Amino acid sequence: MLRNYLHIALRNLLKKKGFTFINISGLAIGMTCVILISLYVKNELSYDRSFNDSDRIFRVNINGKMGAEEFYAGYTPPTAGSALLRNFPEVESFARIYRPGEKVIRYKKGGDDRLFTEKGIFGVDSNFFEVLNYPLKQGDQATCLRELNSIVISEEIAKKYFGDADPLGKELLYDVDGYPFVVTGVLAKQTNPVSLQFDVVMPVNNFRDVHRFSWSWVWLNMATYVKLKKNVPADAAAIARLEAKFPAMMKVEAVSAFARIGQPYEEFLKKGGKWDLHLQPLKDIHLRSGAVQSGVTDQGDIKYVYIFSLVALFVVLLACVNFMNLSTAQSAKRAREVGVRKVLGSARKQLIGQFLAEAFLFSVIASAIALIAVKLTLPWFNQLAGKSLVFSSFFTNGTWLILVLLILFSGFVAGSYPAFVLTSFNPVTVLKGTGLPGGHRGSRNLRSGLVVFQFTVSTALIICTMVVYNQLHYAQHRDLGLTKENVIVIANSKRLGESEKAFRNEVAQLPQVLNASITTGVPTKDAFGDFYVPIAGDEDKQVAKDLTLNSYMADDDFISSMGLKLVAGRAFSKEFKDSASIILNETAVKQIGWKKPLGQLIRYPGGHMESYKVIGIVRDFNVESLHYAVTPFALFHTSSHTYDIRSSYVVVRVAPGDPSHVVKALQDKWRVFSPATPFDYSFLDTDFDMLYRADQRIGAVFGTFTGLSIFVACLGLFALVAFTAEQRTKEIGIRKVLGSSVSGIVRLLSKDFIVLVVIAIVIASPLAWWAMHYWLQDFTYRVTIGWWVFAGAAAVAVFIALLTVSFQAVKAAMANPVRSLRNE
Repeated sequence: MLRNYLHIALRNLLKKKGFTFINISGLAIGMTCVILISLYVKNELSYDRSFNDSDRIFRVNINGKMGAEEFYAGYTPPTAGSALLRNFPEVESFARIYRPGEKVIRYKKGGDDRLFTEKGIFGVDSNFFEVLNYPLKQGDQATCLRELNSIVISEEIAKKYFGDADPLGKELLYDVDGYPFVVTGVLAKQTNPVSLQFDVVMPVNNFRDVHRFSWSWVWLNMATYVKLKKNVPADAAAIARLEAKFPAMMKVEAVSAFARIGQPYEEFLKKGGKWDLHLQPLKDIHLRSGAVQSGVTDQGDIKYVYIFSLVALFVVLLACVNFMNLSTAQSAKRAREVGVRKVLGSARKQLIGQFLAEAFLFSVIASAIALIAVKLTLPWFNQLAGKSLVFSSFFTNGTWLILVLLILFSGFVAGSYPAFVLTSFNPVTVLKGTGLPGGHRGSRNLRSGLVVFQFTVSTALIICTMVVYNQLHYAQHRDLGLTKENVIVIANSKRLGESEKAFRNEVAQLPQVLNASITTGVPTKDAFGDFYVPIAGDEDKQVAKDLTLNSYMADDDFISSMGLKLVAGRAFSKEFKDSASIILNETAVKQIGWKKPLGQLIRYPGGHMESYKVIGIVRDFNVESLHYAVTPFALFHTSSHTYDIRSSYVVVRVAPGDPSHVVKALQDKWRVFSPATPFDYSFLDTDFDMLYRADQRIGAVFGTFTGLSIFVACLGLFALVAFTAEQRTKEIGIRKVLGSSVSGIVRLLSKDFIVLVVIAIVIASPLAWWAMHYWLQDFTYRVTIGWWVFAGAAAVAVFIALLTVSFQAVKAAMANPVRSLRNE
């Protein structure tokens, strides 16, 4: 019986080539989307699952509040890990991570001198690979970081510096001082997705900042991971009970540290301060860290997993709806077939089996085409989504079952209408031609509902895509409080040592250069955060509040080079000794509560209780993406030396125009001062764009699937117009004989469908508004969803519908009426 079903199904497929092509192409597109998104979702859900004991590993986060500034971050003080280990027997071990920024690493052997700027450098505790067991290609996880001068590198780094030679035991020189490190391990190529990605690791005790603030509970520049003991429950309730003990520990552990900075911990809490530690499961870090600030981990967002999964489901449903619409378009002919077979004795269940067999055959063929399409398009999709997905992974860990379920689902849904509706009609009335299916109200309502569903989904996706791209455009063109265009950022200027200022002066003399400045950080990278205490005068003593400040150390030309706007006071100047001066942004002044900030003092309690006089106020400027609000910010002078300089940059503002000539001139100057150091530069506007790379990828993927859904929906609309034209062939013929024009007939066939599309727009608009309103909450600074978005999406949907309908309507209107009437 099954063989007979398949034989007849195959014959029908070959007989109706147009019907077959549209059905299979629609289903194949839908299945391709599902498989690609399944690979994407599988990858997102697999982050950090490959570590041993991943269920027992947690990142320590901090929920802090100083003054009016509240934050939630994946950073901790250097003391947090040891305090948790010391106070709680549930904790087995901890490991800390410090990110020093971009550094130059050099390999020197005879005449073979290789040096590169490396960005993925971590300083870690010696037991790092025991807490997080990254696989090593060479070396011992337990001992590779035991010595202070040991260094572990990735395979790519080993290849870059040593070629095919064995890297173990070889010496690499680190940063300006050229401190020698011996390679003690090589990381194996990471095949499983992880949230912590790096190329170089070395013992954290090599970094002076970590030593200097080893006592601190307010220096938040390290990430801490803890592993719980095997017998400790790691479920949410048990972790909540453990976290409930942390405040009591903090009142003991943090007292001396807060007292050292002149801030009694109990008083800090009474003033509304907050300094709470929390444990976040390792497996949740990648997808459930939307509110957690971190510059160490690769963080995604679980809502995109839900969104893309929903989009994939909708695209498949649209393809199945097409099958049903095409079945109704062919229903008149197939109904007679059903009538004849019923008269000849076929049972209804046999006819149902026949139609379902055809649908499943369509689904199987479409799935085979979809697999080929996925294989061919996966490199493009990887580039679009910023992933490294592998086609073979679809057939591992039961993921292939998705394809089996997809075949069964699409086959049943797509074949349900012809199987259960066409087989229900009375064969006598069908053979007389008086009861052809498709003409009664129930069928018309079903088809209308399917069209409304298709265009509701498509219009909603159009609206969402427009909002996403509008937000990205806003982020790229919003006034950031600085001028990011025509600014070149030269990294590693610390490498120049005593010649850094001379290099800056030489650069400033170049014809196309307007300003040049030295700074320890630039917007998008290397801001330094710490705790500060305002020293208020009598007038402001009651309102001045302590706060955390992010800061740069900058020279006299930084404000003009970055295009910052002074709203009060002055900038740093060579005419003054500004080593004890500070410039604040408006947000810092507002949070402190000063009415007259100029001339006030602010103390940095982290070192020698240095005090700084406020000499200027700059307009707020963004140093991070628009996902985050502007925070209190300060500029110190490069001569202040409030902390050891981790990094240094030369910022160069150039005249508008082709920058290639000035880049070449800058490179030539650099080679004069430091011929052995790579010239590493970027454009500030490009650096800002990189902050939205993940959002841009999401927008590109979303836009692609939106386009595919629209195409699939148009196939369904095309099918329905074909059905209508078939049902009204004789009416069209009579109207033409009586003098109707082609345009009149096109309007006749189009108006009902346009009404359905308008209904779909009305339904889709509030749904899309709600979804995008929710998405935009991730941005502190965001666009409003204006009426023009809905008007634009409606215009696009109506235009696409008209284009699709008109093609088939014109074809029907141009047909010879004699031929259609002769059949009567």
